[in-house]
Amino acid sequence: MIKILCVGKIKENYLKEMIQDYEKRISKYHKIEIIEVKDEDNLEKERDHLLPFISNRDYVITLEILGKMMTSEELAKKIDEIYLTHSTITFVIGSSLGLHEDLKKRANLAVSFSKFTFPHGLFRGVLLEQIYRSFKILNNESYHK
Repeated sequence: MIKILCVGKIKENYLKEMIQDYEKRISKYHKIEIIEVKDEDNLEKERDHLLPFISNRDYVITLEILGKMMTSEELAKKIDEIYLTHSTITFVIGSSLGLHEDLKKRANLAVSFSKFTFPHGLFRGVLLEQIYRSFKILNNESYHK
């Protein structure tokens, strides 16, 4: 299973449609669940909302500006390797405040997609697209260029 934990809700319909499209595409390969928690005014409250959704058995990947940069092929290989030992990969997207240190410490891997700052909804779509791309790569299906 893939879990995407997100702080905040998506308001824009065009982003909701993109996210739903990739969620549907990914579901052909793996069960996927997107969990949204309330956007708060401090990291402790956001941490307290996110932690209940993270199991001790989950492989946790936090999305952080200072995380490891990877190519699409490297992410695909990593996902493949993770599924050898874990049944759930949990991706954590923080708010504009970032992520609490406790969540960073819980992470098995911190990944950065860029040094840029992205709008939350757009980044969620980019993450889902890269997960979908990973499954296409792993299944030797045409899509990835």
